[in-house]
Formats: sequence, C-alpha cells, structure tokens
Amino acid sequence: MSPTAPAPPPLPREPIDRLIAPIERFLHVEAAGGVVLLVCTVVALVIANSPVGPAYHDWWHTEVGLRIGGFELHNSLEHWINDGLMTLFFFVVGLEVKRELVLGDLRDPRAAALPLAAALGGMVVPAAIYVALLGRTPAARGFGVPMATDIAFVVGCMALLGPRVPSRLRVMLLTLAIADDIGAILVIALAYNSDLGVLPLALGLGGIFLVVVFQRLGIRSFGIYGALGAAVWVAFVKSGVHATIAGVLLGLLTPAHAYLGRGKFAEVLEDVRGALHGSGWPPPEQRAAGVRTLQRATRESISPLEYLENLLHPWVSFFIMPVFALANAAVHFQVSDLTQPVAVAVGVGLLLGKPLGIVLFSWLAVTVRVARWPQGVSWAQLAGGGALCGIGFTMALFIATLALDGPSLATAKVGILGGSALAAIAGSVVLYAAQPAK
Repeated sequence: MSPTAPAPPPLPREPIDRLIAPIERFLHVEAAGGVVLLVCTVVALVIANSPVGPAYHDWWHTEVGLRIGGFELHNSLEHWINDGLMTLFFFVVGLEVKRELVLGDLRDPRAAALPLAAALGGMVVPAAIYVALLGRTPAARGFGVPMATDIAFVVGCMALLGPRVPSRLRVMLLTLAIADDIGAILVIALAYNSDLGVLPLALGLGGIFLVVVFQRLGIRSFGIYGALGAAVWVAFVKSGVHATIAGVLLGLLTPAHAYLGRGKFAEVLEDVRGALHGSGWPPPEQRAAGVRTLQRATRESISPLEYLENLLHPWVSFFIMPVFALANAAVHFQVSDLTQPVAVAVGVGLLLGKPLGIVLFSWLAVTVRVARWPQGVSWAQLAGGGALCGIGFTMALFIATLALDGPSLATAKVGILGGSALAAIAGSVVLYAAQPAK
C-alpha cells in the first residue's frame, strides 16, 4: 500500500480566526439562510404593527439618488433594494439555472421531465385559482404572485426534517424550484414591465452582446464584466424592462466550465514548486510575476459560474434576502385582512393550488410515460413536498410589488405571509407523517 501524501501545512492562524470560525460554520448550515430570513420577517412584522410602524415605513421610502451632470438616478430605499440588490439575487438565480442546464438534472430531458411537469403544474393551478377567485377585477393582474416558490425556506424546512425527506425527493424539489424560478422570470419579463424605452433597451441589449463578444475574445477580467454589467443594469432601469431581467441574462451568460483543466493547472503548480525548491529564490520581479501567474492559475482552475456562485451566495442568503424581508414584509394588518379577496386568493393559491398542481401534473407526466417516477418516493411525500413549495415569500413578495399597489398590495402581502406559513406547517406535517414508497 503506497503511503498517502502529507496534507499541506495550514496557513498561519490569527486571533480573529477564532471569532470568525463559528460564523463560518453557521453560514455553511443548510437551514441557516431560512432561519435568518424568518427572523427578519418576524422583526419587520412586529415593528410594522408597533407604535413606530409609520416611522419605520417612512424610513424605507426615504429618497436616495445619484446625479452626474445631466444624468440622474434616484428612488426610495425600498426601490433601490427591489431594483438594485434584488438584481444580484436574480443574477445568482441565473447562475443556478445555468448550472442545472449545463451540469445538473435539467441537462437530461428524461430526468428533468418530472420536476419540469411538476413545476408547470405548480405555476398554472395556483394562477388559475387566483384568477377564478378574483374574476375581472384589477387585482387579477397579480396572478403571478401565488406561482412563486421560495427556495431558501423550502431548503430550510427540508433540512430541519432531515431523513424524513428522501434524497430523490429532495433533488426533485430543488430542481422543481429552479424550474419554478425560470417560470417566475418569464412572468416578470412578459407581464410586469412598464412602457419600453427603445434607446435604453437597445443600449442594454448592446451591452449583453458585448459580454458575448468579450467572452469570445478570451477576456477574463471580472472588473471589465462588472463594469459592463453595471452599465447594462442602468440601461434596463431606464428602459422600463425590470432591472432584475438584466441580472438573470448576465447569470445565464456566465461560463460554466473552467478555463484551465486539471492537467494544465498541475503543470503550473509543478513549475512553481520547482522554483521554490530550487537553489534559491528568484529575483523579486520574477517572484512577483510568478505569484501573479499562480494566482491567475488558481482562479482559472474553477469555472466563473462556480466561483461567483460560491462568492455571492452567502451575500444573497444572509444580506440581500434579509434586507428585502425587512423592507417588504413590514405589513401593518388586522385579522380582518385575512378575509379580503386578494389575501384569500393568494393564500388559497399557495396553500392548495401549489400541491394540487404539482401532484396532478406529476401524475399526468408519469401516466403518459413522459417522466419516470423516483424510486423510494411515495405520492404522500410528493404531496408534502408540494405543500412546502407553497412557501412563496421572497419571490411572491417581489412579484406582488410589481403587479399590485395600494390596498391590493397590502392584502396580497398578508395572503403571502399567511399562505406561506400554513404551507410550511402543512408540508412539514405531511412529510413527517408520510411513509416511503415500498
């Protein structure tokens, strides 16, 4: 038996590392993002329904802007969050979708058929229920609200349930949630954009085209792409197309494969190792060039998609989404608001429409043999997972802010919070009690 290679020596530890280590462990807990999001939601609700609620609401509507010569961009704090920070959220969604399409379950049509069918049912049936309950009223424009699934809360609930959620069901629900995100993006793009500004939109699409050209030329600088992405975002803001669509498009364009293969990276490391173990250190200018080469090789050994997803995911989970909740979940409500038509339509769509659509369309896909049923998963467990997908929250709140305003928006938020809470409870209870397939 050949001896194993010794582990590389650890980097020197500093006193601050002892403080950071527990935080890093918490950030890697699967359910942590959902916990932080839940805490921020409760905090926002408590403050909104306290004596300081009006001041809290006014603070989020403080005007903040930027002016450079004749160029001016200003809006409320809430809009900066919804149009700015949430663009990064949708950029990460675009990265996740690209990963699934290129490397994940969505690249195999046969394997993707069941979660895609389930996601379609989980969007169509809740929207149909919402429209049926509201008829031809102006609030019917919010049909997209109960179509959404909040993947952070779903992942958190599955993590808390542990082995009660079979691994195949977990994979199916995560793939379903990604497909659900694609549907929500299409709804936002097609149904909830204001009047188009042709010139800004053309400039934004031109920026997207430049991203493709730069990739073909082999430009690898994150700084260049970051500046170009910011310009595209501004153009989309001015065009009337919601800025989050720019984030999704840029995410989908991010390369999913590493520039350097394992063999080439090993060659670079071997060269550096030879230089370090030679007769002596090279001159300072050669050392600096070698370090830059090693840094670049290390960075290029993983794909830009993987690098950015790992870099941005903690910021999205532990900063952007909690801030979004603090700004958008601050709903002043009374118990009577739960019986308002919009709240009822949203709540019923999330609580009943989601699991009904997911189970019905899954059954149809399996019956007509378009999809394979996952081994070891029972229909009761799928119903419980479908109920968990009724946790709309982040995406549902976001779509509500685009589709509705005034009293309809306020009661829609009540329906989102109430329906999501009941869906989380119902899904957890069903999954806890359900038996695996024999």
